[in-house]
Amino acid sequence: MGKPTGFIDKGRETPPRIPVAERVGDYREFYRSWTEPQARDQGARCMNCAVPFCHMGCPLGNLIPEWNDLVYRGRWRHALDALHATNNFPEFTGRICPAPCEASCVLAINQDPVAIEHIEKAISDRGWQEGWIVPQPPKTRTGKKVAVVGSGPAGLAAAQQINRAGHLVTVYERSERVGGLLSLGIPDFKLEKLLVQRRVDQMEREGIEFETGVHVGRSIPASDLTDRFDAVCLAGGSTVPRDLAVPGRELRGIHFAMDYLTQQNRLVAGGRVPPEERITAEGKRVVILGGGDTGADCLGTAHRQGAEVVRQLEILPEPPLERPPDNPWPEWPKVLMTSAAHEEGGIRGYNVLTKRFSGIDGEVRKLHGVRLEWGPPDGSGRPSMNEAPGSDFEIDAELVLLAMGFLHPEREGMLADLGVELDARGNVATDENKMSSVPGVFAAGDMARGQSLVVWALAEGREAARGIDRYLMARTGLPRALSIGP
Repeated sequence: MGKPTGFIDKGRETPPRIPVAERVGDYREFYRSWTEPQARDQGARCMNCAVPFCHMGCPLGNLIPEWNDLVYRGRWRHALDALHATNNFPEFTGRICPAPCEASCVLAINQDPVAIEHIEKAISDRGWQEGWIVPQPPKTRTGKKVAVVGSGPAGLAAAQQINRAGHLVTVYERSERVGGLLSLGIPDFKLEKLLVQRRVDQMEREGIEFETGVHVGRSIPASDLTDRFDAVCLAGGSTVPRDLAVPGRELRGIHFAMDYLTQQNRLVAGGRVPPEERITAEGKRVVILGGGDTGADCLGTAHRQGAEVVRQLEILPEPPLERPPDNPWPEWPKVLMTSAAHEEGGIRGYNVLTKRFSGIDGEVRKLHGVRLEWGPPDGSGRPSMNEAPGSDFEIDAELVLLAMGFLHPEREGMLADLGVELDARGNVATDENKMSSVPGVFAAGDMARGQSLVVWALAEGREAARGIDRYLMARTGLPRALSIGP
């Protein structure tokens, strides 16, 4: 703890954002950078608690107090080493993680927490600027071969860890670009794709092979991998979206959020989309169903496309501005979250149940809904949901985006061919080593855990790598994520 009074002397200060009127004109990242003194002042706010609850909040077990103090002291290279000790890609989590560590920060009991996420971003950005982040190929090879299916955060973390253990790794990605949702699902204004590509470049120089456009279970049989490789890691994500079975769902202009976001990301990257397939909010009245991060990504994208008006509707009640009594620190705060996209505009609505859509000539034109009232818990322990009498309403809608989350991974194709057992939620069931019911076949990230956070995907990928290394070598020296096991 370099400065005992740091949290008293300095308040929380995050890097400035580009003004709304300027940033909605493009898809570039909307945060500017701290100055060196600002970053060091924010690192000084860390109290180096006797029991650092930020560790409990971080699935990776990041050494947060250590690198906060190192930043305060100006020892950036050592801070990067401490950061990389638990996190393969801190420039990703420093931008798109919701920062459960900050919710668990001891300062958050009665003050603003340490700006942990932004300090993490500053360290990794400094590492790239100084040329400290370089390929780290293994010194020796074991001769064992491992296939990783999926190149999202779980797959990339697993691949890098497995490769550093000395095994030969090939990553299979069904899309044309490596990175999974990092490249195709998250807008560039939150995560510019050059950041993903430079990590892919690093991993290629470390000896990892990437094969894109390969849909395992469709373009090649899953048995090809089990026959050719000593182990397989499934990291294909949770990709079956939650649909809305109401009359009018078939109307044109109603799309899953991820179809909308991936198309725009391809366009930003220079791709082309046939005019008849273009999904755009330009000049339209847009309704987004779902109040989470994906919905906010749709909101920010619709602003940049020039929507006339955007409404983001949520079936649940509006969260409070402060923690309720039954949601104490250090739990994740169930309070109203406002993202950069919400600062840019849009109308938020709560307690809304969509009943049907209507349209003209097969094109959606209106959403018909009803307001909800929430009563005492039912037999399952959940609050009872009731339609408020006489609260029916309609909203003009020429583009509707369904951002209601994902159910489970696709069962047809790869999972069915491999014959892996699924858990009660339809995810791949794994043991304490992340191995599935099929020996030598492991699973990580959303494919095993269900839809979750990027930081959990990285932790899962690292843990699967550890399990694979132990399976192949009967022991492992790879580190374990603190949140997953001892």
